[in-house]
Amino acid sequence: MTEETVKLSHGAGGATEDTLIHQLFLKVFENRQARNGISLDALDDGASIRIGDSEVILSTDGHTVDPLFFPGGDLGRLAVCGAVNDTAVMGAEPVAILDAMIVEEGFSMSDLRKIVESMNEAAVEAGAAIIAGDFKVMPRGSLDGMVISTTGVGVLKGGRILDSQAEPGDKIILTGTVGDHGIALLSKREGLEFETSLVSDVSPINETVAAALGAGEVHCMKDITRGGMAMALNEIADKSNISMWLQQNSIPVKPSVRAASEMLGLDPFEVTCEGKAVIIVRGEDAEKTLEAVKSTKYGRDAAIVGEVREDHPGMVLLSTLVGGTRILRKPLGEPIPRVC
Repeated sequence: MTEETVKLSHGAGGATEDTLIHQLFLKVFENRQARNGISLDALDDGASIRIGDSEVILSTDGHTVDPLFFPGGDLGRLAVCGAVNDTAVMGAEPVAILDAMIVEEGFSMSDLRKIVESMNEAAVEAGAAIIAGDFKVMPRGSLDGMVISTTGVGVLKGGRILDSQAEPGDKIILTGTVGDHGIALLSKREGLEFETSLVSDVSPINETVAAALGAGEVHCMKDITRGGMAMALNEIADKSNISMWLQQNSIPVKPSVRAASEMLGLDPFEVTCEGKAVIIVRGEDAEKTLEAVKSTKYGRDAAIVGEVREDHPGMVLLSTLVGGTRILRKPLGEPIPRVC
């Protein structure tokens, strides 16, 4: 690495952070696998530990969202859903959450209660227990409000679902509209108003994921967070050594999100979601898997948006509305800072 200081892009979930992970963390950390589980080298949504005949999926995430309260959710709901979703898309049943809260001195006790209550509501909805945690206070001015780190614990019921398992002939299912969370957050932060209200999609998607797993042969899944759909699909294409071919007219985007994105100069395909996933399923099972996903609370807007091919490995290609094809590249980072 040539940089002498850490930049915002190093933590924005895109190509810059990817470089940091490979050139620093993977080179420094020597022990990267435990009990023959999924290792750090997989760079998946989580890792695992084998205990007897069982396998436990673990994921961890830090949450620094600004503002703490936004249309459709808050820091507490975001922190719990992030932990639940990361374990779910690896094929596990989320069962427990551990959290660490760091709060600035002088923080509103009323706001703290709202955030904690929101964490509880999200955990109950997901069917996961909050079993341990830590709470610390930083001196006034040394932290912007509050941050939460959560660790999700899930039990693998079937086989592992990894980013490296997509196969030519698979179909790509998107569980709902893209760009909702990032655009809603930015609109709130900047005081922008639109005719249609913009609301975050932050939600636990374990029910949606379970429905997909029960309906068809799912090869891989990824929840869409920093870097948006573009980042999620590029990671799968890289690790599976295949290409993704998308139809732009099949990708669901809310009109309000599309309008706001155009006004702000953003690509909704690169903007964070917090309640959506891409599901790569065997082609023959795509329609019945889509039907199962659409039957769930957070999968009603799901659609088949493309397919997996073996040519041009590592690339994500988009058939545009005007009949051309463009490469949907891995973004350098999330275009909107502090969205998750």
